[in-house]
Amino acid sequence: MKLGIGIGWRPEIAAEVEALTGIDWVEAVAENLCADHLPGSLVRLRERGVTVVPHGVSLGLGGADRPDAGRLASLAARAELLGTPLVTEHIAFVRAGGPLTATPRLEAGHLLPVPRTWDALEVLCENVRIAQDSLPVPLALENIAALISWPDEELTEGQFLAELVERTGVRLLIDVANLHTNHVNRGEDPAKALDELPVEAIAYVHVAGGVEKDGVWHDTHAHPVTAPVLDVLAELRSRVDPPGVLLERDDAFPPGAELAAELETIRGTLRAAAELKTVRGTLRAAAELKTVRGTLRAAAELKTVRGTLRAAAPDSGAGNSRGAGPLAGKPAGPGARDRTAVAQTALLSSLVAGTPAPEGFDHRRLRVQSRALAAKRADVVAKVAPELPQILGDGYRAAFLDYARARPMSGGYRRDALDFAERILISGGLADPVAQRRLTHWWEDRSGPRPPRRTARIVRAARAVLVGK
Repeated sequence: MKLGIGIGWRPEIAAEVEALTGIDWVEAVAENLCADHLPGSLVRLRERGVTVVPHGVSLGLGGADRPDAGRLASLAARAELLGTPLVTEHIAFVRAGGPLTATPRLEAGHLLPVPRTWDALEVLCENVRIAQDSLPVPLALENIAALISWPDEELTEGQFLAELVERTGVRLLIDVANLHTNHVNRGEDPAKALDELPVEAIAYVHVAGGVEKDGVWHDTHAHPVTAPVLDVLAELRSRVDPPGVLLERDDAFPPGAELAAELETIRGTLRAAAELKTVRGTLRAAAELKTVRGTLRAAAELKTVRGTLRAAAPDSGAGNSRGAGPLAGKPAGPGARDRTAVAQTALLSSLVAGTPAPEGFDHRRLRVQSRALAAKRADVVAKVAPELPQILGDGYRAAFLDYARARPMSGGYRRDALDFAERILISGGLADPVAQRRLTHWWEDRSGPRPPRRTARIVRAARAVLVGK
């Protein structure tokens, strides 16, 4: 399945994406699409023959719980609607707690790394098989970027991915920006990861931008692609010709001309890496031919054919193939799901509820991750409920971060917005009576079992005009 060169489709740049030339396919966040109809932009792209791949972010296949049947059904419905050749998700956990640990359910609102242990691998593989059985098309999974490392990991990233592919047959979505992020943040060598993982299982590749701050690389998807990320892309291309390569951008969207320039840079990187691979292949072939000629000359000087055969006899000890080495089939033992649940709940509770950090983690990195999660919550809530920063003005962000420190997210971002507004109203935190009234009406309109009737909205609007809002 050859995808070609693509770009992440987002509503904010729908027009720019449609205007780009040379785009073979696009990727859309599955949770941002309705299950029964598509945005007009995606309809027009599909009519032009552009493939659309849904990219999920909420399954949490690396979590201790088995995949939610409703989320799987929703992803399957979007795959059917798009007529896509595959769907993609992440190797991550996004929630923890609940029945397995007899603790409150916690939502990260972010993709968090799973420990590279045999326990976590066993849980992930079972969850992947459940997802594969529920989806109408093949599944590919993405490696994620991380600020933090789990202590006492038993596998490298490449080994972990190789075992996952061996046990489930799942395809891989390799994000080279995430490999670079893990190089900066966790000291992991991208080239080693590429050497260890089964590159033949790659379905496509992500390329994205980020920024380094205080020695930490933040995978923002809101900055231009950097040279180190392109270097990792070239490393990957030197090993395999990926079926597809896609540029991701999720925020701070540039003009269409800048997107086109980034895409051309990606094309140029792939071309240059392919040409270098050809040159290296030619040099290797020449070196091997020289070796063969030298061997033949040496053989001609030997006195007997028997001596020549003995000298040229191959070593009887053949190397192990992938899957037959010490990593293959190692049992994780009983209780893997329960142990994974306890470990992930302890970590997520530390990040979003302020409980003590689990043993073995870097406390400074945990604080950085905790602040990043709270900041992301504030940003996403401002997007799903833009009225809140309009009502609260410059005080929105500080008020939300104060709320987030005391209230972990448990029901998604829209529920988070309602809970935040409710807390502001209960605490009497608004001195401005106009803002207090607007926030009250906003909360009442969205927290009830049904929206207010049209008559009620007209009366409210008239009263607002009479009292100056």
